[in-house]
Amino acid sequence: MGMTTSSPAGRRRDAGGARGGRPGRTARLLGAGALLLVFAAGAAGCDESITDLAGPTDIEATFTSIQNGIFESADANGRPPCTDCHNPRTAVLNGDLDLSHDAAYANLVGVASRGKSGAIRVIAGDGANSYLIHKLEGRSDIAGRRMPISGPYLTTDQIAVIRRWIDLGARRD
Repeated sequence: MGMTTSSPAGRRRDAGGARGGRPGRTARLLGAGALLLVFAAGAAGCDESITDLAGPTDIEATFTSIQNGIFESADANGRPPCTDCHNPRTAVLNGDLDLSHDAAYANLVGVASRGKSGAIRVIAGDGANSYLIHKLEGRSDIAGRRMPISGPYLTTDQIAVIRRWIDLGARRD
């Protein structure tokens, strides 16, 4: 049996601070911490869902979802579709990047940027070094301006979905 002490009011407590058989605050906190640790360890071994990674979004980390939900669609923030500028008619004025439905994948994955020497638009498996992500985030190493030029910019959630698709291998799915 555990060690007991008396409280100023004369109630007996065990070493964990419990009164009369109920777990004390210390024991409850330790139990909650252990449960959180078990949950975190279990979650670390899983491939997290995009909602866990990027917050609530209807766009999945697949090329088709990104094409339909970002490249070809406006969003609730007022961002116009990427294809307003990056289409067959105006691509020559916009880095020779056509993001229309039948051309986007072939113009992104493994393709050198026309605006920055040595930069690859999408490096399958490497979102951090893919120039598309640099342009969308507006990093200091980009040539020209952050995309989309007219704004508003993609949300951090939208960029995270694109980065996740690239990190997963940038498959045409």
